[in-house]
Amino acid sequence: MAIYKGAGVALVTPMKENLEVNYDKLSEIIEDQIANGTDCIVITGTTGEASTLTEEEHLEVIQAAVSMVKGRIPVVAGTGSNCTQTAVKLSRQAQEVGADGLLVVTPYYNKATQKGLISHYTEIAKNVDIPILLYNVPSRTGCKIAPETAAALAKDVDVIVGMKDAVGDISYTLKLMEQTQGDFDLYSGEDGQVIPLLACGGIGVISVLSNVAPKFTHEMVTSYLDGEHEKALKMQLKAIPLVEALFCEVNPIPAKAAMNLMGWEVGPLRAPLSVMEPENVKRLEKAMREFGIEVK
Repeated sequence: MAIYKGAGVALVTPMKENLEVNYDKLSEIIEDQIANGTDCIVITGTTGEASTLTEEEHLEVIQAAVSMVKGRIPVVAGTGSNCTQTAVKLSRQAQEVGADGLLVVTPYYNKATQKGLISHYTEIAKNVDIPILLYNVPSRTGCKIAPETAAALAKDVDVIVGMKDAVGDISYTLKLMEQTQGDFDLYSGEDGQVIPLLACGGIGVISVLSNVAPKFTHEMVTSYLDGEHEKALKMQLKAIPLVEALFCEVNPIPAKAAMNLMGWEVGPLRAPLSVMEPENVKRLEKAMREFGIEVK
């Protein structure tokens, strides 16, 4: 059974001005997401600045999200690392504090072989009993899961149930689904390709767009899943200019800037992420207004 179907939000991690995690703000954001129909909270992923959280903070943020959600929708925790043992530790701890599933990115920088990826994910899976989603984002990690590797893991490791596909190549997605015979929970990791990926057999999205448009993103995905394909496609096309603006600088720089423009006060970014360039802020603000988002 899938962890969820529909729109999961790749949630930002709000910070105070002193760069401590702002848990009060995190609670407000989670409540707003749930109120607007979001189907899953995906915490401590790329958008959540997981790479600049300490291990202690990483676990604290996961635990806080689980506590705040109170079982109303699933919580999927990002627990990947470039070190297998660190990923094992984080994954085990996330399960212990109540996460419903894990999002495990490929080990970045090391550029593991496909044999190494199978070993990495198998070792993590041995240590947990909750579902694991592979996270394939080679543009960020320099490491790509081959369709055959994903198929082997899905076949041989019970808790590996699906993938966040942020490859951005529909040919790859089709090959993946052919290799897994469609028996694989596929989530789009590209907000500009949600509907095409659903057409390949996907069941949802892990979305940056949902940080600023949760109700819209949920409705777009559920419309497609309910058979309203024309409506879903129109919504996808409407979102393209905003999605492009949300990725005009490296994620989550524009996502946090957008939320701050909306008045959410999610705070600054941790270095080496930097303040958004003024011309890109103008582009983002324009796209938000044209989409129908109120900017304060």
